[in-house]
Amino acid sequence: MKKTTLLIAGFLAAAVVAAVPASAAEQVKPPRESWSFAGPFGTFDRAQLQRGFKVYREVCASCHGLSRVAFRNLSEPGGPEFTEGQVKALAAEYQIQDGPNDSGDMFERPGRPADHFPSPFPNENAARAANGGAYPPDFSLLAKARTYERGFPLFIVDAIPFFEYAEHGVDYIHALLTGYREAPAGTNLQPGQYWNEYMPGHAIAMPPPLSDGQVEYPKDEAGNPVVPETIDQYSRDVSAFMMWAAEPHLEARKAMGFKVIIFLIVFAALLYFTKKKIWARAHAEEAHG
Repeated sequence: MKKTTLLIAGFLAAAVVAAVPASAAEQVKPPRESWSFAGPFGTFDRAQLQRGFKVYREVCASCHGLSRVAFRNLSEPGGPEFTEGQVKALAAEYQIQDGPNDSGDMFERPGRPADHFPSPFPNENAARAANGGAYPPDFSLLAKARTYERGFPLFIVDAIPFFEYAEHGVDYIHALLTGYREAPAGTNLQPGQYWNEYMPGHAIAMPPPLSDGQVEYPKDEAGNPVVPETIDQYSRDVSAFMMWAAEPHLEARKAMGFKVIIFLIVFAALLYFTKKKIWARAHAEEAHG
């Protein structure tokens, strides 16, 4: 009994320690948002993904790459689902380095659907030089790489496959994009830094990228935007697009996971009743023997 009590006390102590920030620059937890793709049965909103791509292209693409995404992915099921014609036209707007040719030289050509999005910079040094020494991260996997700890006891739920909360990254990205504030009195920011409520340490080198009315959205029959053209909406849309870029097969994975769970439940039930029948017969024979 004493040993069990000590084990429980040790577990609780470890949970408390895990919930304490590792540094004084504590990260403010972003609010938990509502996403169409959240949960075991969530799916992407096609219109939102298309709007998010528009925000990425018009606002973010000048600094942030999308190197793991091919143009053709934009037309595949489960994503923005642009038409093949739209994807071909989009790809052709980019110049892709190819080669070498017969003379051994590299050359540029119009993009094709099979090409990946080119980087906005030729190399990391050029990217840092253009951004005051900061290196703009690639957007391909950012929604899965940027996360936060939910603390005890929620991290236990997050350890359960298929039912875990997997939207930490988009919560954080949305909060970061909408978290720019005036620096509190007495705050020491270096030149070229901005105060952000949700950035660890609160100092960020990226200027506020979004502003109301910055990106024009599709209009309804009355000529009004289908959704508000606000910082909050832009942030939600581009965050959702980044989630798709990081996990383009999310819908197929969830559908397969559900089928696997149903199969395992049925299979376990069959095994149980088979075992019950076999042992019932064995016990009956033993009783008559």
